[in-house]
Amino acid sequence: MQQQNMNFQGQQQGIMQTPPSVVSTKDSLYLTDMLSWNLLAMKKAHFFAQQCQDQELKMEIEKCGQMHQKHYQKILTHLNSQQNQAFSQTPGMQ
Repeated sequence: MQQQNMNFQGQQQGIMQTPPSVVSTKDSLYLTDMLSWNLLAMKKAHFFAQQCQDQELKMEIEKCGQMHQKHYQKILTHLNSQQNQAFSQTPGMQ
């Protein structure tokens, strides 16, 4: 039991403070999935808000869709900034 606690503490210390400069294939696929999930949730929220008769519920559903849109945009912003940094750091590409 004590060894498990030590392993858990060691894992806590291994948290990255900054993202890596290179994105692995697995990470890239996960990011693609995250974009897809947020886009689908955004589209569904928009559709259901259009079908809703209750104005209060409609506003809440629209807020949910806007939240997913913000997440989608934030992921894209991070990906674009990482891509621009990698491109500007490539030798001979300036």
